[in-house]
Amino acid sequence: MKKISCIDLFCGAGGLTHGFVLEGLPVVAGIDMDPACRYPYEANNNAEFIERDISTVTSSELNSLFGDAEIRVLAGCAPCQPFSTYAQRYELDGRDGKWGLLYEFARLAEGTKPDVITMENVPTVARHEVFQDFVQSLEKLGYSVWFDVVDSSQYGVPQTRKRMVLLASLHGKMSMIAPTVERPKTVKEAIGRLRPLNAGESAPRDRLHVSSTLSDKNLKRIRASKPGGTWRDWPRDLVADCHRSDSGKTYSGVYGRMEWDKPAPTMTTQCFGFGNGRFGHPEQDRAITLREAAIIQSFPRNYAFVAKHEDVSMKVLGRLIGNAVPVELGRAIARSIDDHLSAQV
Repeated sequence: MKKISCIDLFCGAGGLTHGFVLEGLPVVAGIDMDPACRYPYEANNNAEFIERDISTVTSSELNSLFGDAEIRVLAGCAPCQPFSTYAQRYELDGRDGKWGLLYEFARLAEGTKPDVITMENVPTVARHEVFQDFVQSLEKLGYSVWFDVVDSSQYGVPQTRKRMVLLASLHGKMSMIAPTVERPKTVKEAIGRLRPLNAGESAPRDRLHVSSTLSDKNLKRIRASKPGGTWRDWPRDLVADCHRSDSGKTYSGVYGRMEWDKPAPTMTTQCFGFGNGRFGHPEQDRAITLREAAIIQSFPRNYAFVAKHEDVSMKVLGRLIGNAVPVELGRAIARSIDDHLSAQV
C-alpha cells in the first residue's frame, strides 16, 4: 500500500474529514477560518486544525503538510451560500469574497498537483462561471474530471440533501460509487430513540440535545401542525400576516413538522428553529435539537462539538452542523477515491 495523505480545505466541523477517517483515508490537516471549528475538528479526528483564510495559504505550506506521501488527496467544500438558491444574488461570475474561493482552491490545486481532488457543494454551483473555470483549470492540469448531483439519502444520510460532487484524478477516469443503501434511512430510524423533550428543555447528559423555546403562539402553531403538512393546515388566526399576502402564500416549507417514515429535509444553519423550515419534531411539540440535527447529518451520536467548559451556542453550533458535509456522504466519497486508487495506482 502506498502512503496516502489528505488535506481538507474549508473543513468546518469535520464532516468530510470524519468520513475519510472512518474509511481509512488519513487526513493530516483541515483548514478553515472559523475558530469555532477547532474543537470539534481536533476532538474527533486525528488531524491538525489550521485556522486560516484560504487566500493566505500557500502551495508550499500544503506540500509541507502532505510530507512524503506517495498519494496526495486535496478535498474541499467552499462555502455554498453564494451558490445557493436561497441567496438573493444570481450573478454568474465574480471573483471577490466567497465567490472567489473556488479560484483559491484552483490556485492551490495547481501549486500542489495532488493525485486526486474532490469538491462538494450545492447543485446550483454548476450554473456559475466560477465552477466552469474551476473544472477547466483542472482539465488543463491534466486531470480527468467527473461531477454530478448526488442524493445523500442514497448513501445512508437520513436526509434529502442533494449535492454536487466533483472527483478529479491524474490517474484516469473516476466517478462516485453506486448508492450504498437499498432505501433511504428514515427520521424515526435516525432519531426515534432519543430522549423525549419539551420545547426549551435539555437532556441532562447531552448538552446538544436541547430544544429551542417556543412562544405561546408558536406552541399553538406546532400543535396544529401535521407531519408533512404546512401552515395552511392551521386555523386562520394562527397564520402569520406575511403568509396571507400573495407573495407569502408560496412559502409553504416553513413552520412544518418532519415525518417519521421519510428522510428529513435538508438541514440548514437554522435547523434548530421551528419557523425556519420543516424542522418541527414529528410528534413532540418542539423543533429538533442540535444533537438530532447532527445525527440527521450522519455525525456519530457521540461526536463532540463543544468542550465541557464552554457554553452551547445554538447559533454557532447550528452553523457548524448545518454547513457540514454529511459524514456518510464523506464516507462514500472516500470509498470512491479508495476504489479508484486501488484499481489505478
